[in-house]
Order: sequence, then C-alpha cells, then structure tokens
Amino acid sequence: MSAGQLSTTRPTLTRRIARILARWPRIRVASLLAAPVGWLVVFYLGSLAVLFAAAFWHYDANITFTITKTFSFENFVALISDPVYRSIAGRTVMIAALVNITDAVLAFPIAFVMGKLAGPKLRSVLGVLVLMPLWTSYLVKILAWRLILSDGGVLNWLLKPLHLSGPGFGEVAVYLVLSYIWLPYMILPLAAGFERVPTSLLEASTDLGARTWHTFRSVVLPLVFPALVAGSIFTFSLTLGDYIAVSQVSSTQFIGSVIYDNLGVVGDLPLAAAFATVPVLVMVVYLLLARRAGAFEAL
Repeated sequence: MSAGQLSTTRPTLTRRIARILARWPRIRVASLLAAPVGWLVVFYLGSLAVLFAAAFWHYDANITFTITKTFSFENFVALISDPVYRSIAGRTVMIAALVNITDAVLAFPIAFVMGKLAGPKLRSVLGVLVLMPLWTSYLVKILAWRLILSDGGVLNWLLKPLHLSGPGFGEVAVYLVLSYIWLPYMILPLAAGFERVPTSLLEASTDLGARTWHTFRSVVLPLVFPALVAGSIFTFSLTLGDYIAVSQVSSTQFIGSVIYDNLGVVGDLPLAAAFATVPVLVMVVYLLLARRAGAFEAL
C-alpha cells in the first residue's frame, strides 16, 4: 500500500476533532463559546472590575495630585453627602426617564404600522426611513440640532411669526436631542415585537366586543412588553451615559459630563469611577424591576 493510500485511510486531525466534538456536545458548545466568552470576561467584565476597584482609591487633590491605591469609601461618601452630586444624578435619571417615555410613545404607532399593517414594500420603506438617521454621524446630528436650537436657528425662525421662541440650549434641548437620537433603538425592537403578535388574537378581541383601548391594554401591551423593555434598555442606558450631546446643547452638568471632567480636566480618576457606578446600579435596579414585571419570561 502506498503512502498516499495510507494518508487517505488514516483519519486526519480535522476529522478526529470533528468526531470528538460529535461525541461530546458540551465540548462542542464550549469550543464555540470560548472566544466570545473570553472576550466578554477579559475586556468587558474585566474593565468593570477595574472600574469598581478604582472607585475605592484615593486622590490627593490638595498637595501631590496623585492617586493612592488604598481601599476607602470616601468617594461614595462624597457622592451621597454632596447635594450637587445628588442633584446631577437625579437630573440625569429624570431626563433618561423622560426620553424613555417619549420614545416609547412615538415608537408605538410607527412600530405597529411596520409590524402589523404595512405590506412588504411599505415595511421596507419604513425600515429605511427608521434606519436612515443611524447612517448619519452622531456628531453631525448633534451639530444639526445646535443649528436648529440656536438663537438664529430654524426653530426660532418658524416660531417668530407666532411671537414665540424655542427652548434654546439647556435641559430641554438635551431632552429633545437625545429623544431624537435614540428613537430608532426603540422602534426596531417594538416593530419586531408587533410582528410576533398573532393577528387572530386582535380579531378575536374585536369579535368579542372589546374596544380599541381594552384590546391594546389587555392583549397587545402584554405581548409586546418584552420588546418594549428591550428598546427601553437602549434608550435609558444610552441617555444615562451620554456626555457629548449634553456638552454641545447645554451647560448643565449630567453624570456623563461630570465623569468626563474628572477624567480629562481634574484628573480625579477614583471619583469619576465612583460616579460611573451610578448608571450601572441604576440599570441593575431597572433590569430587576423589569424582570419582576415579567418582561423576560416571554423571551
């Protein structure tokens, strides 16, 4: 028997590995998940661990301006005891909640048309229109809103005949800009949720004499609630951590802007790390409340 025939009869290394993976499903799953799980553990969870560790360090802001890696709760005590930090955190959470509610209200009719009423062509057109803002640079959209909200901008020009004026730069501007930027992240999950709602349930509710609001509250909302929570996770968390839009359309401080200032200007890494844990804790509480409300049971 020649060497070529021996090579064909002997199983190659690839076939041996394939046979082992076929016999041991757990090993196959582990090999497939090794790379993404390793990336998650090392770069994401590892960075969070470093962030939490840095939150307990000490920064000498008076003499040496150096960071001492000693365990202390002084940064968290400063965040809790200082009314300025409490006000900033409350303002950020309030704006995030308002953005979340606004995007949900605006997204519901659009997502319902995309998921239940529109045909294939109209659904494609609406999908392009929803995704089109995402094709534009984040900074371009913010600068466009600066032009709209400025004193000589389009909004004041439109309102001038009515003897009115726009909100200008401030908290209202932050609310408007972030509501616009994160709206597609609410529409897309809701549209996917509406597609999974059986049309027969809506028809049965109507045949049984239920009014539109009762059908929406008792049939539609429970079925799309997981999709609503999925979209709200994007809008709520992204608003909590945003600092670029905040810095461009307002001089009011939010959590993201305070973290950026302490990192880039002051150099107080421990206080910035401690303040960065606030959005993380807020999102953990939000996810626990959503889980308790049954948002993840249908996923």
